[in-house]
Amino acid sequence: MIEKDVSRVFGLLGQDDTLRVFAGLVLRPGDPSDKVTGLAPEAAERALTRLARGGLAVQDEDGWRADPEVFRNLLRATPKEPASPLDTFLVDGRLVSLPVKRAKRLIVLDYVARVFEPGVRYSEKEVNVALRAFHDDYAALRRYLVDEAFLSRENNVYWRSGGTV
Repeated sequence: MIEKDVSRVFGLLGQDDTLRVFAGLVLRPGDPSDKVTGLAPEAAERALTRLARGGLAVQDEDGWRADPEVFRNLLRATPKEPASPLDTFLVDGRLVSLPVKRAKRLIVLDYVARVFEPGVRYSEKEVNVALRAFHDDYAALRRYLVDEAFLSRENNVYWRSGGTV
């Protein structure tokens, strides 16, 4: 079931129109208009409807916004290896601390890297949103992922380049 949910989320974000609208919701909550997304109003509305159906967008009194809870729920539901260092560093899918020892840190980074689909390019903002679900210091986590070659970076575009598939 978790694979289906992850596929659904990445499937939505893998489409240009829904990705633009989602980015618009992250950057300017409440205003997924054609000015923010560059899409025609009806195309933006269709993409917003698909995002809402997929659980990535919610509407409240202030308008539409991205829902990071979807990422947190996916992380909580992602199966872990029993009796691994992950049990020490993860609570409800979030990192309570970053391991100091490199061997343990590599295990944790491999787990974190699984949220990124191989072959998909991500903006820095998208990477930050995904990593924020794991740890408040998403910049350090992003730096570790790049330094240990789980992610590669060029011109603020990231892609998965290592880890378990």
